[in-house]
Amino acid sequence: MKLFLGRALLVAALLVFVAPRPASAATNSFRGVNWADARDNYVDGWVIPTGLTASDSYATVRTKADGIVSGFQTLLGANTVRLPINPQSVNSAWWNAYKGTVDSALAHGMRVILSYWEANHDGFVDDTAAWNTMWDTVVAGYGSNANVYFEPMNEPFGYSLNDWVNLCSGWLSRHSTVPRGRVLISGTGYNDNVTGVGASPALSGTLLSLHFYGFWASYTTRAAWTANLTPRIGAYASRTVIDEAGAPMTTGLTYTGGQNQDGNVFTSYFAATTDYTRSQQMGVVYWPGLRSGDTYSLTRQNGSGLAVNNATGVAQLRWGWGL
Repeated sequence: MKLFLGRALLVAALLVFVAPRPASAATNSFRGVNWADARDNYVDGWVIPTGLTASDSYATVRTKADGIVSGFQTLLGANTVRLPINPQSVNSAWWNAYKGTVDSALAHGMRVILSYWEANHDGFVDDTAAWNTMWDTVVAGYGSNANVYFEPMNEPFGYSLNDWVNLCSGWLSRHSTVPRGRVLISGTGYNDNVTGVGASPALSGTLLSLHFYGFWASYTTRAAWTANLTPRIGAYASRTVIDEAGAPMTTGLTYTGGQNQDGNVFTSYFAATTDYTRSQQMGVVYWPGLRSGDTYSLTRQNGSGLAVNNATGVAQLRWGWGL
């Protein structure tokens, strides 16, 4: 009996020492860019990302998107595109054409994040019934596709934490067939802090989305920007995707260079952000990958494809992606 117990204890001890630890969760598989409307995505009407026109058919949208999405992949190394939606776009004839952007990205093996942008720019869902109809249509069309992710609302700054959690809980209940791991819950305010939504039991299992920008402060060191960013994420880095972060790409700034990144608001900000996401294995979806008239735009249209606006900005973003 003593011999049997001794062997059992030895086996148990060996299991403790040799059993592999589970891999840590991470979101760095999201290497993305936003494709945005030149008017910004807060529009009371159809959202029409740069390069498209309201008269485009599905076939035309698909052809144009093929060139743009291919550019995101080959020039940047992106595997994710974030696209805006609103009820005016989805609950109308435009949706039949606009779906060409989603279908193109999926055909290229990309992930797609579909995010609701409200029209009034007051931080609230404009019309709950229309919002529900929109999401019913979108989920019916793409809910079964594992490469499509859903962000119930962009920048819900009108809501208190409790009201925002309640709204998202209702979304999750209404669309319970969508795995929670394919839903990005925006941080409170301007998506600027995920600790509240991260701590909510009602939102367990979801991803979280954070926005972080260099025009929010005037720091000129990476250390100061890192200190600003860290408490916005708290203990939830493994669930968080920064799905908006960007800096001027058409003003001649150099974003690579180690110590030389300090001394300027935007180079230090972008270095700190990408250093942090790399170290924490977090995903980044840059704002914007393409948007005409936006100095932050990482690319510009070039024939049927794209051209890069700032090679050092691309290099620093790829560093943040872990590439």
